[in-house]
Amino acid sequence: MLVSRLLDHERGGWAFLAVLLAAIVVVPFANLMVPESSVFHLSTYTVTLLGKYLCYALLAIALDLVWGYCGILSLGHGAFFALGGYAMGMYLMRQVGSRGVYGHPELPDFMVLLDWESLPWYWLGFDQFWFAMLMVMFVPGLLAFVFGWLAFRSRVSGVYLSIMTQALTYALMLAFFRNEMGFGGNNGLTDFKDILGASLQTDTTRVLLFVSSAVALATGYLLCRYIVTSKLGRVVTAVRDAEARTRFIGYRVELYQVWIFTVSAVIAGIAGALYVPQVGIINPSEFQPLNSIELVVWVALGGRGTLYGAALGAGLVNYFKTFLTGALPEVWLFVLGALFVVVTVLLPKGVVGMWNQLTNRESNDQ
Repeated sequence: MLVSRLLDHERGGWAFLAVLLAAIVVVPFANLMVPESSVFHLSTYTVTLLGKYLCYALLAIALDLVWGYCGILSLGHGAFFALGGYAMGMYLMRQVGSRGVYGHPELPDFMVLLDWESLPWYWLGFDQFWFAMLMVMFVPGLLAFVFGWLAFRSRVSGVYLSIMTQALTYALMLAFFRNEMGFGGNNGLTDFKDILGASLQTDTTRVLLFVSSAVALATGYLLCRYIVTSKLGRVVTAVRDAEARTRFIGYRVELYQVWIFTVSAVIAGIAGALYVPQVGIINPSEFQPLNSIELVVWVALGGRGTLYGAALGAGLVNYFKTFLTGALPEVWLFVLGALFVVVTVLLPKGVVGMWNQLTNRESNDQ
């Protein structure tokens, strides 16, 4: 049975990577090379939408790493995603310069409007791409490390830990809504012009962002797959299955939990950084606890503890969200709630688990 599960996972993982590779080739070709009059042409809007789904998939893999393999149900991973997005947004705002509405060479428009005289110290350095990318990983990672160290060292677990992570993201949302924080308040950061000198409005830039998201997703999957199959990953899985026993035989359980939680937060931050230039805005609503709860539904639907299943769940849920919020916006939240109940009751192993059960049953019958 164990060998069969491993083979199913390997097949699914390779198929997932093959789909990503095909998308990297097909999507740019269909957008840039195929004439708009052709039925095979892919619009720039669709490319951007697919890129956004890829960012969500990377975020789902980050959560699956801690929930599916370490048993840590985080209801605050949206905070790490948003922090990475804000770091990228700060870089993009610094690139606007004097092209803003008020024409100030340094201050973003919202700071001019609020009569700020100079950039806050925490905005310094964000005019450099390398520094911004470092902050994309460092800030979420540092927050996860400090929070995880305090929580896991105190042996907080289960529903109590989940509530604490949700309280964390809610507190950040309230803080970022305040104008005096220097992050744009309710409106957030928007009206971006370019990235690395390339206009964000061109088809080529949109395609490059899509390709970057696909490469990041493939890299994130391979990294997480390497972690969970390594010796450290096997200890993490042991913590999930029998924390007390793992602690009893001599492992410092809290160190493994902090480590995996921090790595997951860094991946979520990278997903947020790729998300922002594609959607063109980052505001405090990204910290909403509902977003983190919705993220849990993605992972549960796709298949917890599979990585590629989490990415699949993110794509499926967000596709239907896009469709329903356009056609029947008042129905979406009810559908999301019903989906969570159905997955919990009827699909405890998600779509991937159901598929593996069906294929294994057919092979046994033969």
